[in-house]
Amino acid sequence: MAVPMADLAAQWPVIVNLLAGSLAGAWFGAGWATRLRSDILFKVIAALMAGIAVVLLTGHGVASGAALVTGGAQIGLGVVAGFAIGIVAALMGVAGGELLIPTLVILFGADIKLAGSLSLAVSLPTMLVGFARYSRDQAFATLGRNRIFVAVMAAGSIAGSFLGGHLLGLVPEAVLLPGLALILVISAFKVWRHK
Repeated sequence: MAVPMADLAAQWPVIVNLLAGSLAGAWFGAGWATRLRSDILFKVIAALMAGIAVVLLTGHGVASGAALVTGGAQIGLGVVAGFAIGIVAALMGVAGGELLIPTLVILFGADIKLAGSLSLAVSLPTMLVGFARYSRDQAFATLGRNRIFVAVMAAGSIAGSFLGGHLLGLVPEAVLLPGLALILVISAFKVWRHK
């Protein structure tokens, strides 16, 4: 079942609240990534993967309902959470939904389906800011040298997203989330050991 656009538009204060932090976090995270030595960046990414595996196993089982806090405390926590999510998104090149959705459910009390759609509204601008920051440091020169690889990966990602959207609901969460967490833990181990 799709989330109506009117329901998303009604949540504009939540989107703006998280974007206030995530845009700055993405800019900071991308700048940080371009200055870090490769061996340290691999360790940071491995730790983030392991952390996201923990979030997948613990954060997605939370039921929507009442917001964790309200008023100024919610706004402040929203900016801080957005900033952290922006850093993770920029460092790992991910949209951050695996962190945004639990944040929206727990901090703002959003329904899980609405949280998934709201996370997209926050993720896209966040990734664009990270992209803009990386491009300032000539970090995308590698993309030009690996055009075929980038094109194949992009096509695979688009096809996978399309197929995943149509298969949504067929794979039970009890199987999917632990499987994704296991893949992240194995990947974190491999990245940690990368020389």
